Amino acid sequence: VQLQASGGGLVQPGGSLRLSCTASFNLDYYTIGWFRQAPGKEREWVSIMNGIIGNDGATRYTDSVKGRFIISRDSTMNTAYLQMNSLKAEDAAVYYCAASGHPNTVYANEYEYWGRGTLVTVSS
Repeated sequence: VQLQASGGGLVQPGGSLRLSCTASFNLDYYTIGWFRQAPGKEREWVSIMNGIIGNDGATRYTDSVKGRFIISRDSTMNTAYLQMNSLKAEDAAVYYCAASGHPNTVYANEYEYWGRGTLVTVSS
């Protein structure tokens, strides 16, 4: 069972990045969560999407990214995405994807599977 996150990098303020999270299992049954951790700060949730088999695929965003980030999934690729637009310096962090059997959860301890982080740097 494996999750692999990718897509991080250096971007200027106002720029965009798309993070990907590919699973070795069927993600459709799981809630996908994107979390981030900036230096010296606790890990925080960014966005979640409920599973689309047995659940409604509903999405949630933390307030600071609403209107700028979009979570999605491609079932054919077993991959989840986080499209990040209008990036700000405060978005810089290591981003993690995770999968949970619990719907609607933003709590990291309810996510059973985690990918390695991918670093997002926002700087001019």
